[in-house]
Amino acid sequence: MLFDIIGWIGMILVLIAYILLSNNKINNGITYQVLNLLGGICMAIGLFPKNAWFSFSLQIIWALIAVKTIIKIKNNN
Repeated sequence: MLFDIIGWIGMILVLIAYILLSNNKINNGITYQVLNLLGGICMAIGLFPKNAWFSFSLQIIWALIAVKTIIKIKNNN
């Protein structure tokens, strides 16, 4: 149950990030990437006990891309 709640929170974070970006409320910056990072981690946590390894792997990669982008943004500022 707890893992499901965490997974749902992650899904909501990723959707919020996408909706905000798509509606020009935020740019592809730190806020967008942090929402994606947290969303990916939360979804991975929710997927782990379900042994949904393909989806779990996707979320880990999603989070790693966000980390890489955050580092790149921080280094450019």
